[in-house]
Amino acid sequence: MDKPNNAATARSDAEWRAQLTPEQYAVCRCSGTERAFTGKYWDHKADGVYTCVACGTPLFLSDAKYDSGSGWPSYFEPVSPSAVTEHVDEGHGMRRVEIRCASCESHLGHVFPDGPPPTGLRYCINSAALDFHPVAEVGGG
Repeated sequence: MDKPNNAATARSDAEWRAQLTPEQYAVCRCSGTERAFTGKYWDHKADGVYTCVACGTPLFLSDAKYDSGSGWPSYFEPVSPSAVTEHVDEGHGMRRVEIRCASCESHLGHVFPDGPPPTGLRYCINSAALDFHPVAEVGGG
């Protein structure tokens, strides 16, 4: 739960609003949640890397993505342990673990202990918080 050390966190609210779409802003900067089965990546199956929509930091590889049945993109691990930070979220009458981009502190979603092997974790992420880059763009085969 380290603080990010990135110029992206120093952006003003007006700069974030200018950079992000209204839905991206609501999710990333206001900890919103898109409706299940509505985001562009919930059923996305291409090979590549999912990055933070706000700052471009690589977050999840397609190899870690799986169909959780939840209606949100789900991954069993981030691209590296330092890509995301965890924060206690006690909103909506429950205790959850919120996931944020470690570089810019954008809200991504939550992590739950009901995922598949090898981690047993489900990183449940909002599509609006992500960009996707196919393997060809990231130097893969």
